[in-house]
Amino acid sequence: MILLPQQTWQAVVTQLQSAKKVMIVSHQSPDADTIGSQLALFDALQNMGIAVRMCNSDHVPRICRYLPCSAQIEVGKSPDVSDIDTMIAVDAGAKSRLGFDAAFFEGKTLINIDHHASNPLYADINVVNADYCATGAMIFDLIQHLGQALTKNSAVALYAAILTDTASFQVERVSADVHRMVAILIEAGAEPAVAAHHIYDSQPLARVSLLTLTLQTLTTAHAGRSVWLHVNQDMLDKTGVALEDTEGFIDFGRSIDGVEVVIFIRPDQDKRWKVSFRGKHGRDVAALAAQLGGGGHRYAAGCAVSGTLEEVYAQLHAVVDDTFS
Repeated sequence: MILLPQQTWQAVVTQLQSAKKVMIVSHQSPDADTIGSQLALFDALQNMGIAVRMCNSDHVPRICRYLPCSAQIEVGKSPDVSDIDTMIAVDAGAKSRLGFDAAFFEGKTLINIDHHASNPLYADINVVNADYCATGAMIFDLIQHLGQALTKNSAVALYAAILTDTASFQVERVSADVHRMVAILIEAGAEPAVAAHHIYDSQPLARVSLLTLTLQTLTTAHAGRSVWLHVNQDMLDKTGVALEDTEGFIDFGRSIDGVEVVIFIRPDQDKRWKVSFRGKHGRDVAALAAQLGGGGHRYAAGCAVSGTLEEVYAQLHAVVDDTFS
């Protein structure tokens, strides 16, 4: 099955059929949708006989290291790409999110495959469609348009991508067809129990310690309709936990009855902070993130803000308070 038959892939297919050497890249601090999409497309292109590499500016997160070929993802901001003619960016809502400088892309045909509505269509060839539940679902369709069979390696990678980016199939974009697609992935070799073990049931004890500290920062505002929580560097140092292991902390705020907006703040670099938003009950958090230079989906978005933690809270309240006024 093709998940979204109305989506055209011809420009991508034509470029890949003529490509000599391809590199697949993804956004900074990659998640399972990013890595799963990257690995599944890598597998399909290899099966087409295309010379293909993968590279990210940041390392593969712990929960994705069980995925086949994840160890083949190069890490670094300046790999040798002199022989690459085609670059594919997956799941990156903006070119700046890739973490590479402009020279990295010079002389290459750049393909942008993404499901973030805020994506500004930054590439030579753009396939951006927010109707897809995950970028992994886009790669599912693309593999078929490329005339490739769905291998076990691809199925395992895409299952992880879709499982995580749909919050375990809880978001509104999960349709009957999404479940049919997942059934096809399972038939092709994806193992839900194995994915659940690595993604949800193998967290280090230190992560639970950090979660405990994080929940102690939780506050509410707007008569309980917004929830705020944060992680700072002292908390990371105290527990020895990597930033990647804060993934999912925001969902504890989202689970609270009556909450419409959740804001989670964590360190980025220097005096910058990563801010994640989650929305419920019609609250468009992508619009909130856009006011701060970010973007994302209606119910899941993010941005980066500079300043001290207190200044960041003040900047965020100025935007969020206005939506509740």
